[in-house]
Amino acid sequence: MVPDRCERTTSLGVSRRSFVAAASAVGAGGIAGCLGRGAEEGAVVAYGDTDFQDIMDPEGELHQALWDAGLDEDITVSVRTGPDETEQRRSAAQSALQAERSQPDLFMMDSGWTIPFILREQTVNLEDRLSNETLGLIENEYLEAAVETARHPETGELHALPLFPDFGTMQYREDLAEDAGYDTEDWGTEPMSWQEFSEVAADVRADSGVDFGFTTQAAAYEGLACCTFNEVISTWGGAYFGGLDELFEAGGREVTVDEEPVLDAIRMMRTFVRGQDDEHALEGYEQIAPTAIVQYTEEDARGPFAGGNVVMHRNWPYSIAIAHDDGMGDQVGMMPMPYGVEEDEAAYDGLGGTAAALGGWHLTLNPASENQEEATQVLEAFATEEVMLTVFEVQGWIPPIVELLEDVDPEEIGPVAEYAETIEIAGENAVPRPVTDIWPEQSAHIYQEVNAAYRGVKSPEEAMADLADRLEASEADVGEQDVQ
Repeated sequence: MVPDRCERTTSLGVSRRSFVAAASAVGAGGIAGCLGRGAEEGAVVAYGDTDFQDIMDPEGELHQALWDAGLDEDITVSVRTGPDETEQRRSAAQSALQAERSQPDLFMMDSGWTIPFILREQTVNLEDRLSNETLGLIENEYLEAAVETARHPETGELHALPLFPDFGTMQYREDLAEDAGYDTEDWGTEPMSWQEFSEVAADVRADSGVDFGFTTQAAAYEGLACCTFNEVISTWGGAYFGGLDELFEAGGREVTVDEEPVLDAIRMMRTFVRGQDDEHALEGYEQIAPTAIVQYTEEDARGPFAGGNVVMHRNWPYSIAIAHDDGMGDQVGMMPMPYGVEEDEAAYDGLGGTAAALGGWHLTLNPASENQEEATQVLEAFATEEVMLTVFEVQGWIPPIVELLEDVDPEEIGPVAEYAETIEIAGENAVPRPVTDIWPEQSAHIYQEVNAAYRGVKSPEEAMADLADRLEASEADVGEQDVQ
């Protein structure tokens, strides 16, 4: 029986433990009906995930923090849930907004698909709603990379409030590394090269007897295109569309996926999976990953690490929180993402060196909402440091002002705060995906071709040549539509 995701969940744990099952259990069509239900009097209705629903319990700490921050005490926030899988939730939100339903009043939107909603005029210009003080705080203190994904790409106007950013992190078994003779004191702040990383992972694996040196997400799905591959090519100085200057405006962009840095990134990943026997292997790199990573999403990759069978593990910070919940906290360290080339060796500004894929979520205001004044009050309250820290304390979501982590006490706030320095480095080197209104189409092309290259179905050169043709065609289509 398919569960009714409109109902309140009672789990207060880290809900991403079961997000794969939840995402497959419910389609977007079933959620659209949930979004049309009426709300209790005095409630601002928000559309989000089960984590957001849990922390918005009217009897909980977060509501009190919102009221303390100036939200009218007659106003509460009621959350309706959608699928945990981001693309299904995007479809449900799009259905509700296209139908011009007055509720939900607020939408929790993935930073990776907010801009298409802005371009379709399905969001409200917040510069007409938020106070000058709040707008100044966002402009001057919020993580710039996150704010850029919340702006209209043509006008630069703010259409979404960053709720929390998320970053790719490299987690590792600190206990096993130290048992193998490594001094890990500087690993949290000093990025390794990918070559050194592979050597260390292979050495610690051999010393400890665990099954694998490294797991990551490499299945043919959105997470490969938006995040893990985007991250890896950035550390090699490569990119989908040249540098970082034209991420958010499609049409005529230079396609650069067939350049050498991108090819080297694929060669490295193939070496990690297939070893030096692969005809496209990079010399000096070790075989450290299971062949199964080409089918792994987040939880698939986390399972072997949580089971004690992996040295290094790429995932989001939620994985760290689960490790502490499961009693592994003292064994797990975090390091910046390794790099393929130094920054001064990269062909494009802002690339090379360590890089972390930018994830996270925003809040947007429904243009058809009949409670826009109350909903704007909610946004104003979320844009206060006290509320940001309360969100971090009760859920572990990183504040959009990342520097706030510098002064938090892990014993009071939670275990993710122990890795504040590394998370700050990730934020400083965050790389957004190139999101435009045609990103869903381009993303599918990317993850299909990259996965084929990882699996050995195509050579790196063949896969990226085919991908370049597809991306160039989609860019040309946008250019023709603009002319018409």
